Amino acid sequence: MTRPMENAYQFIKQKILDGSYKPSQKLTEIELAEIIGASRNTIKKALLKLEQENLVEIEQNKGAYIKSFTLEEIVNYLEIREVLEGLVARTAAKNISDDELKQMKDILEQMDAQLKQNRFDEYSILNKEFHQVIYRASKNQQAVEIVNVIRTQLSRFHFRTILIPGRNQNSFQEHTKIYEALKAHDEEKAQEAVMAHIVNVRKTINENFSLLV
Repeated sequence: MTRPMENAYQFIKQKILDGSYKPSQKLTEIELAEIIGASRNTIKKALLKLEQENLVEIEQNKGAYIKSFTLEEIVNYLEIREVLEGLVARTAAKNISDDELKQMKDILEQMDAQLKQNRFDEYSILNKEFHQVIYRASKNQQAVEIVNVIRTQLSRFHFRTILIPGRNQNSFQEHTKIYEALKAHDEEKAQEAVMAHIVNVRKTINENFSLLV
């Protein structure tokens, strides 16, 4: 991937993930080229890359649109993620190092501090870092790769779940349980804790979908 294409790709992707570009919104090559300062051909290649990640839809003779997921599709993705994250957590519990556990503890403390200040964007970033430690500790990197694809596709919804009343404290408690299971190197409890966390994310999205789109 060339530097101009990488820049265009990252710019558009970030706008999709942070909600600046909305589901079903049309993306015009000419406008994007002017905003980013790149050629239309570069924009076209960046959009094709985003289509491969299921973040953009390209229709012949109509152009590119931000991918819009139905509630059913989101629930299906989260059911897949629930199972895969459970497998990832099992191997992470077995292999996680003391240094990685310390990283998780430090992240948890920062998450708690951000919650107390109602800094939910920062909390969500730390949330992602917390899970990345688990992914690095896991020996099932094939499952991790699929999980990361799903997380990317649904991140615009996941970030907003923390704004649902009561969800922030529940989320923190769930992450604490995950950490405690990993610290104990308890494979079964780690799997159960992670799966319970994803179930609650799915339940939150299912019950508040109209507020999250």
